[in-house]
Amino acid sequence: MPIARLIAFSAPSGAGKSTICQKLLKRHPDFQLSISATTRPPRYYENEGEHYFFLSPDSFQAKVDSGEFLEYEEVHGNYYGTLKPVVEAFLAEGKTILFDIDVNGALAIKAHYPDAMLIFIAPPSIEELQRRLRGRGSDDPAQIEKRLKRLPEEMEKGQQFDYIVVNKDLDQTVREIERLIFNS
Repeated sequence: MPIARLIAFSAPSGAGKSTICQKLLKRHPDFQLSISATTRPPRYYENEGEHYFFLSPDSFQAKVDSGEFLEYEEVHGNYYGTLKPVVEAFLAEGKTILFDIDVNGALAIKAHYPDAMLIFIAPPSIEELQRRLRGRGSDDPAQIEKRLKRLPEEMEKGQQFDYIVVNKDLDQTVREIERLIFNS
Protein backbone atom coordinates (compact mmCIF):
# COMPACT_ATOMS: atom_id res chain seq x y z
CA MET A 1 0.00 0.00 0.00
CA PRO A 2 1.44 3.44 -0.90
CA ILE A 3 2.32 5.91 1.81
CA ALA A 4 -0.49 8.42 2.26
CA ARG A 5 0.46 12.05 1.67
CA LEU A 6 -1.33 15.29 2.27
CA ILE A 7 -0.72 18.05 -0.27
CA ALA A 8 -2.45 21.39 0.26
CA PHE A 9 -2.75 23.91 -2.57
CA SER A 10 -3.59 27.53 -1.84
CA ALA A 11 -3.71 30.57 -4.06
CA PRO A 12 -5.51 33.83 -4.57
CA SER A 13 -8.84 33.30 -6.34
CA GLY A 14 -8.18 32.97 -10.05
CA ALA A 15 -4.55 31.83 -9.79
CA GLY A 16 -5.47 28.34 -11.02
CA LYS A 17 -5.27 26.03 -8.01
CA SER A 18 -8.54 24.23 -8.76
CA THR A 19 -7.57 23.68 -12.40
CA ILE A 20 -4.15 22.40 -11.31
CA CYS A 21 -5.74 19.98 -8.84
CA GLN A 22 -8.09 18.68 -11.54
CA LYS A 23 -5.17 18.09 -13.94
CA LEU A 24 -3.23 16.24 -11.24
CA LEU A 25 -6.26 14.07 -10.45
CA LYS A 26 -6.63 13.11 -14.13
CA ARG A 27 -2.92 12.30 -14.43
CA HIS A 28 -2.73 10.39 -11.13
CA PRO A 29 -5.84 8.29 -10.42
CA ASP A 30 -4.39 7.26 -7.05
CA PHE A 31 -4.75 10.88 -5.86
CA GLN A 32 -7.94 11.91 -4.05
CA LEU A 33 -9.32 15.41 -3.72
CA SER A 34 -10.45 16.30 -0.22
CA ILE A 35 -14.03 17.49 -0.34
CA SER A 36 -14.63 20.57 1.77
CA ALA A 37 -17.87 21.70 3.34
CA THR A 38 -19.20 25.18 2.67
CA THR A 39 -22.15 27.42 3.41
CA ARG A 40 -21.98 29.14 0.03
CA PRO A 41 -24.52 28.18 -2.62
CA PRO A 42 -23.34 25.80 -5.34
CA ARG A 43 -22.19 27.19 -8.68
CA TYR A 44 -24.14 25.89 -11.66
CA TYR A 45 -21.61 23.11 -12.38
CA GLU A 46 -21.07 21.91 -8.80
CA ASN A 47 -22.56 18.77 -7.29
CA GLU A 48 -23.15 17.85 -3.65
CA GLY A 49 -20.51 15.47 -2.31
CA GLU A 50 -18.39 15.80 -5.45
CA HIS A 51 -17.25 19.42 -5.35
CA TYR A 52 -18.35 20.35 -1.82
CA PHE A 53 -20.66 19.31 0.95
CA PHE A 54 -23.12 22.22 0.84
CA LEU A 55 -24.38 22.94 4.35
CA SER A 56 -26.75 25.47 5.81
CA PRO A 57 -25.12 27.88 8.27
CA ASP A 58 -26.90 26.07 11.14
CA SER A 59 -25.67 22.63 10.01
CA PHE A 60 -22.14 23.97 9.58
CA GLN A 61 -22.20 25.47 13.08
CA ALA A 62 -23.49 22.21 14.55
CA LYS A 63 -20.49 20.39 13.06
CA VAL A 64 -18.15 23.07 14.43
CA ASP A 65 -19.71 22.68 17.87
CA SER A 66 -19.29 18.89 17.78
CA GLY A 67 -15.62 19.15 16.74
CA GLU A 68 -16.05 17.54 13.31
CA PHE A 69 -13.81 20.03 11.45
CA LEU A 70 -10.06 19.75 11.05
CA GLU A 71 -10.12 23.42 10.09
CA TYR A 72 -12.72 25.96 9.08
CA GLU A 73 -12.87 29.63 8.25
CA GLU A 74 -15.06 32.39 6.93
CA VAL A 75 -13.89 33.42 3.45
CA HIS A 76 -15.67 36.03 1.30
CA GLY A 77 -18.75 35.91 3.54
CA ASN A 78 -19.17 32.13 3.57
CA TYR A 79 -17.77 29.35 5.73
CA TYR A 80 -15.49 26.62 4.41
CA GLY A 81 -14.02 23.70 6.29
CA THR A 82 -12.41 20.28 6.11
CA LEU A 83 -14.30 17.50 7.83
CA LYS A 84 -12.08 15.21 9.93
CA PRO A 85 -13.98 12.01 9.03
CA VAL A 86 -13.45 12.63 5.29
CA VAL A 87 -9.67 13.04 5.67
CA GLU A 88 -9.39 10.10 8.07
CA ALA A 89 -11.25 7.80 5.66
CA PHE A 90 -8.94 8.72 2.76
CA LEU A 91 -5.85 8.27 4.95
CA ALA A 92 -7.08 4.85 6.04
CA GLU A 93 -7.28 3.90 2.35
CA GLY A 94 -3.66 5.01 1.85
CA LYS A 95 -4.63 7.81 -0.54
CA THR A 96 -2.56 10.83 -1.48
CA ILE A 97 -4.97 13.63 -0.60
CA LEU A 98 -5.01 16.95 -2.43
CA PHE A 99 -6.53 19.95 -0.65
CA ASP A 100 -7.83 22.88 -2.70
CA ILE A 101 -7.96 25.25 0.24
CA ASP A 102 -7.35 28.83 1.38
CA VAL A 103 -4.05 29.85 3.02
CA ASN A 104 -5.30 29.70 6.60
CA GLY A 105 -6.81 26.27 6.06
CA ALA A 106 -3.56 24.98 4.56
CA LEU A 107 -1.57 26.28 7.52
CA ALA A 108 -4.05 24.57 9.88
CA ILE A 109 -3.61 21.29 7.97
CA LYS A 110 0.17 21.63 8.41
CA ALA A 111 -0.31 22.23 12.15
CA HIS A 112 -2.27 18.95 12.46
CA TYR A 113 -0.12 17.02 9.96
CA PRO A 114 3.47 18.39 10.03
CA ASP A 115 4.47 16.15 7.09
CA ALA A 116 1.84 17.75 4.84
CA MET A 117 3.25 19.53 1.78
CA LEU A 118 2.02 23.09 1.24
CA ILE A 119 2.19 24.52 -2.29
CA PHE A 120 1.22 28.14 -2.91
CA ILE A 121 0.16 28.94 -6.48
CA ALA A 122 1.02 32.52 -7.35
CA PRO A 123 -0.34 34.41 -10.35
CA PRO A 124 2.16 35.75 -12.90
CA SER A 125 0.84 39.27 -12.24
CA ILE A 126 -2.03 41.11 -10.58
CA GLU A 127 -3.33 42.13 -14.02
CA GLU A 128 -3.43 38.51 -15.17
CA LEU A 129 -5.21 37.51 -11.97
CA GLN A 130 -7.86 40.20 -12.56
CA ARG A 131 -8.29 39.03 -16.17
CA ARG A 132 -8.77 35.43 -15.04
CA LEU A 133 -11.30 36.36 -12.36
CA ARG A 134 -13.38 38.40 -14.79
CA GLY A 135 -13.03 35.79 -17.51
CA ARG A 136 -14.37 32.87 -15.54
CA GLY A 137 -17.75 34.56 -15.18
CA SER A 138 -18.67 33.01 -11.84
CA ASP A 139 -18.40 36.14 -9.67
CA ASP A 140 -20.02 39.54 -9.86
CA PRO A 141 -17.82 42.68 -9.74
CA ALA A 142 -18.35 43.13 -5.99
CA GLN A 143 -17.22 39.55 -5.31
CA ILE A 144 -14.16 40.05 -7.53
CA GLU A 145 -13.20 43.17 -5.55
CA LYS A 146 -13.65 41.27 -2.28
CA ARG A 147 -11.35 38.52 -3.58
CA LEU A 148 -8.72 41.05 -4.72
CA LYS A 149 -8.72 42.81 -1.33
CA ARG A 150 -7.65 39.54 0.28
CA LEU A 151 -4.66 39.25 -2.08
CA PRO A 152 -1.99 40.93 0.13
CA GLU A 153 -2.81 38.64 3.08
CA GLU A 154 -2.78 35.54 0.87
CA MET A 155 0.54 36.46 -0.75
CA GLU A 156 2.10 37.14 2.67
CA LYS A 157 0.91 33.85 4.17
CA GLY A 158 2.01 32.01 1.03
CA GLN A 159 5.57 32.82 2.10
CA GLN A 160 5.12 30.27 4.93
CA PHE A 161 4.44 27.44 2.47
CA ASP A 162 6.94 24.74 1.53
CA TYR A 163 6.88 25.80 -2.13
CA ILE A 164 5.70 28.76 -4.21
CA VAL A 165 4.95 28.04 -7.87
CA VAL A 166 4.04 30.80 -10.34
CA ASN A 167 1.28 29.62 -12.67
CA LYS A 168 2.20 31.31 -15.92
CA ASP A 169 1.75 28.26 -18.18
CA LEU A 170 -0.65 25.60 -16.87
CA ASP A 171 1.05 22.51 -18.32
CA GLN A 172 4.50 23.67 -17.21
CA THR A 173 3.12 24.43 -13.74
CA VAL A 174 1.61 20.95 -13.43
CA ARG A 175 4.91 19.34 -14.45
CA GLU A 176 6.79 21.46 -11.90
CA ILE A 177 4.36 20.43 -9.15
CA GLU A 178 4.71 16.78 -10.09
CA ARG A 179 8.50 17.12 -9.72
CA LEU A 180 7.98 18.62 -6.25
CA ILE A 181 5.58 15.86 -5.19
CA PHE A 182 7.58 12.91 -6.46
CA ASN A 183 11.10 14.18 -5.68
CA SER A 184 10.62 15.39 -2.13
